[in-house]
Amino acid sequence: MKKYLLLILPFLFSKVCSQEVTPVSAEKMNIIKTNVTAYAFRNINLSYERAFNQWFSVNVGFGTMPEGKVPFINAFLKDKDEERFQNLRVKATNFTVEPRFYLGAGYGKGFYVAPYYRYSKVSSNTFDFYYDFKPTNGVTYQIPLKGSGDTNGNSGGLMVGVQFFLTKSQNLVLDFWIAGAHYGSGKGDFTLTSDYLLTPEMQQQLKKEIENLDIPFVKYTVETNANGARVKVDGPWAGFRSGLSIGYRF
Repeated sequence: MKKYLLLILPFLFSKVCSQEVTPVSAEKMNIIKTNVTAYAFRNINLSYERAFNQWFSVNVGFGTMPEGKVPFINAFLKDKDEERFQNLRVKATNFTVEPRFYLGAGYGKGFYVAPYYRYSKVSSNTFDFYYDFKPTNGVTYQIPLKGSGDTNGNSGGLMVGVQFFLTKSQNLVLDFWIAGAHYGSGKGDFTLTSDYLLTPEMQQQLKKEIENLDIPFVKYTVETNANGARVKVDGPWAGFRSGLSIGYRF
């Protein structure tokens, strides 16, 4: 009888272990997602996440914003300044690489901490700009200009989030970006061209007008000449991330 028990016990133990431990090969290691909240800001996006083991994965994302009005432009420009940029339109793209470290169930499920790198580019259309020239002795009048340009930034950041499997088959995924922020540097070049030949006095006032726009989170310098102005962006580049993504796991 004891011999039979010795033969049966290892068999039973192996059956129990096979039921409690899921092999890595049986896990679904790939997820395709889109951030649905970003569509409110014209941001069309798609990301792909690949799990390498229970606690580590890499998420790669791409987003593009078709040409349109600058989101929340009235939040950082005065009413008078906003009027000057009435026909300003921008388009943007971004690319993000995001390693994720899962703290909970793993294989793409639970709370995670994610350091990330992001590349961003913003381009403008040919827009109208004007300023009021006030001669030392004379009548004030508007000087119209045409502007265009682009800028790009490289930044690194950190995000905290949580990801859920919504169905019994664990195919439908909900990814909640709780909060994220990134910081880096940006470079850009914008030109403003006038049909008038600008005198030194006109150039001086134009330079002052552009510098007084005081756009937040952007450091820029202004150079003027007889044909207009050149605005160089060279400084900090910052951003924030939050949202809700829906995805499919396979």
